[in-house]
Amino acid sequence: MSGRWRSERCGDVDRTKILSFVFDGQNLQGFAGDTLASALLANGIHLIGRSFKYHRPRGIMAAGPEDPNALITLRRDAARHTPNLNAAQVELYDGLIAESQNRWPSLQTDVGRINDWLSRFIPAGFYYKTFMWPRQAWHRLYEPRIRAAAGLGRASAAADPDHYAQRFAHCEVLVVGAGPAGLAAAIKAAKTGVRVMLCDEQAQLGGTLRGADAAERAASGGMDDTLAQLASYPNLVVLPRTTAFGYLPHNMLALVERLTDHLAGSAPSGPRERLWQVRAGQVILATGALERPLVFPDNDRPGIMLASAARTYLNRYGVLPGARIALLTAHDEAYRAVLDLHAAGVRVVRVADLRARISGSLIDAARQAGISITTSTTVVGTRGGQRLTAVGLSTIDATGAVSSAVDWLDCDALLMSGGYTPSLHLFSQSRGKPVWDEAKRVFVPGAPAENCLCVGACSGQVEGVTGWLGTLPQPAAASVAKAFVDFQNDVTAADVSLAVREGFRSIEHIKRYTTTGMATDQGKTSNLNALAIASQQLGRPIPQVGLTTFRMPYLPVSFGALAGYARGDLFDPIRHTPMYDWAAERGAVFEPVSMWQRARYFPQGKEDMDQAVARECLAVRNSCGLFDASTLGKIEVVGPDAVEFMNRMYVNSWGSLAVGRSRYGILLRDDGFVYDDGVVARTAADRFHVTTTTGGAPRVLALMEDYLQTEWPQLKVWLTSTTEQWAVIAVQGPKARAILEPIIDGVDISAAAFPHMSVATGRIGDVPALVFRVSFTGELGFEINVPARRGLEVWQAVWAAGQSHGICAYGTEAMHVLRAEKGYIIVGQDTDGTVTADDAGLSWAIGKNKADFVGLRSLTKPALMDPHRKQLVGLLTAEPQRVLEEGSQIAAVAGQRPPMKVIGHVTSSYHSAVLGRSIALGLVSGGRTRMGQTLYVPTRQGEFAVTVTNPVFYDPKGERLNG
Repeated sequence: MSGRWRSERCGDVDRTKILSFVFDGQNLQGFAGDTLASALLANGIHLIGRSFKYHRPRGIMAAGPEDPNALITLRRDAARHTPNLNAAQVELYDGLIAESQNRWPSLQTDVGRINDWLSRFIPAGFYYKTFMWPRQAWHRLYEPRIRAAAGLGRASAAADPDHYAQRFAHCEVLVVGAGPAGLAAAIKAAKTGVRVMLCDEQAQLGGTLRGADAAERAASGGMDDTLAQLASYPNLVVLPRTTAFGYLPHNMLALVERLTDHLAGSAPSGPRERLWQVRAGQVILATGALERPLVFPDNDRPGIMLASAARTYLNRYGVLPGARIALLTAHDEAYRAVLDLHAAGVRVVRVADLRARISGSLIDAARQAGISITTSTTVVGTRGGQRLTAVGLSTIDATGAVSSAVDWLDCDALLMSGGYTPSLHLFSQSRGKPVWDEAKRVFVPGAPAENCLCVGACSGQVEGVTGWLGTLPQPAAASVAKAFVDFQNDVTAADVSLAVREGFRSIEHIKRYTTTGMATDQGKTSNLNALAIASQQLGRPIPQVGLTTFRMPYLPVSFGALAGYARGDLFDPIRHTPMYDWAAERGAVFEPVSMWQRARYFPQGKEDMDQAVARECLAVRNSCGLFDASTLGKIEVVGPDAVEFMNRMYVNSWGSLAVGRSRYGILLRDDGFVYDDGVVARTAADRFHVTTTTGGAPRVLALMEDYLQTEWPQLKVWLTSTTEQWAVIAVQGPKARAILEPIIDGVDISAAAFPHMSVATGRIGDVPALVFRVSFTGELGFEINVPARRGLEVWQAVWAAGQSHGICAYGTEAMHVLRAEKGYIIVGQDTDGTVTADDAGLSWAIGKNKADFVGLRSLTKPALMDPHRKQLVGLLTAEPQRVLEEGSQIAAVAGQRPPMKVIGHVTSSYHSAVLGRSIALGLVSGGRTRMGQTLYVPTRQGEFAVTVTNPVFYDPKGERLNG
């Protein structure tokens, strides 16, 4: 595919392999080795998209990830439909189908361009002022339309059919960037024999060498020899097509490797991407530098691109960016581009240099080649519709004033170079501090926060003299044409100036007000120019204005790569207890509880949930119920200092707890609020078996480990999660002892020998068991802990023994009703993170003589001792069959209308079969002083009166615990 825009003398593409592709319905061709951007330029296509706000024509501006304009949608099939890909990073393959974005009805004729004509009415921040009135119009009128217009590209509505891999890795040295500096660093590190990883976002290693001419490549030693040397080290892992997008603490870097996007076919085999999480001893950043665009009127037309990009398209891809080219520069390095283009036969109509005095070998070479150079010259405007046709030049006098005389030059491409900015995104993410280099007029790496070293251009080693920052000089009677700073978000120099006039002083605030640097390119080409303009307007040096924060990701990352294997059934891991299959066979309805699938109820015949739960509750109260409590968290606390550790963690006193006894324990956060609860058994002098709520197991263990490792490392204590080691079978009801006595060996479970809260080891058959006498129902109860692999066997044995006693399996819904009848709380339902032990009526559990425990000091705060705090109470509706909705607000005065004064809310609400009426628990301000008062619960069905009562509705004296 040779043509007008291909150079026969340059490029690394394989001209023997012609690839067909489609852009906006047009059939085109390129070569193997092309990117989509280079192939489009080779076909003479510069118009590639429309800008976000004004829908102005946009063309290819760069040759790498910094391009803010070249966003396209790639379509393989209906499901594989990926928007917002950078055409400069999309490798061309046979059959590729690409579409432009943000235009309607077509790229050439876009009705959204009307926004450009109305731009004087929609400057930066206009929506903050325009859409605030009338108040009700935001949700009804403005917001739906703004949301419909927001975004670039449209994602597929179909599920992603691809799969994504993830991998962890460790190395002594990780080198990010495979340009000249990165390659040298990787080879040097590999020679020492340590494990080295080298990653680069491009398909081919070499970085800027790929865009250099033959002489520069030869001077570097040649790419073939370098690649062969890399391959010779078995301790060096090389990852092309891999972007380091996040630098996390302790030298953990996140990389995303693109595995199949460059392959032909609608559904390439294998994972599409792989997420690497790499822990490195040392990180070497060789991320290079980014060429800055220049800010002048109408600097956004298709055909205007960075000088380094034009050089890359020529030398790497053999593509000519135009036939008549002009250059606007303030930096020596840009002359390399025009020299290479001139040698390739392109006519260079003018080099306009902003500087008054220039000298150097590159400038001398340009003059010797006959290239016209004018100094003290700026661009005051451009012409063209969907492609550049001319540039207007004016001279700058010694005072900095710009002549009103304009020299218009016909050209179809304008190259620009404002100098180079070190790429510090990853360094900044690592919490390293960039510092301002006044001589080079750029930010360079300062003191690193991690074991990190910056090398090459990203360290500030940029060749050539200082470039240009901010807007270019313009005539006194300046044009009203827009001078763009952020090309994707349509932020102009005037917008940044307006933000300063509006009173914004922080560059972070200016960024958000104007949205500069907030596009998909993360401000790679716009940040420093915006900063310079703000600095000039504020009259403050750039270091004092500050630098915006570089946040992850460095480049956009697909959700698929982040999700990895966690999708579909694996999105939220599902855990099953040993008794799950037994329950499923009997028609149990399950509910998810902290990743566990728990049986909610066991319907019989045509029972609905309410009927099934009522039957199960009555069975527990009248005979016996069997409940799977295996999901409770279980932690072994072991060691000579186990008692001291438990005393410091929990509110209770543990030194007085005898071996073979258990106690209800409450764990607070350091702010004094209830964090978790559970039964704690002392199984040996130096050992506790701690149970937690189902959802609290991981966080309780994490809290314990945190205190043990950071606050009390001297304590000799070891913590072990045993949640999945034990299956737990709760046998609850007046006939529980009669069912268990015949099948338990080694434990006398009579009332006298085994009182409430006892614990002992025994056996059921040949299965060892840890037997508790505890109850979460208020009935005589036992909990049998057995090895999980024998759990189903023991469950079936208890089930068989209970048949003659009317045993009934019950689920979590009945469990909730039974505990509420007794006023037992569930942490996370009857607490909300702001409830103290006293609020929940549990102050009796706090050790009265304890010197300290987690949260103790917070309990003495006046706010936590306020008698008007919300306290747990019982609520009985005036209509006995009315079941309140959980979460409903509670008011002291009837008949209020919103906004109303509320004094609490309903935390738990059920129908009690044994009481024949509804019951509820609630948190009410000063609740214990309101016993007998009538309060009001407004709901969607009306307002209902409730009476405040003791939260214990059933068996208030606790006589049934003794069986």
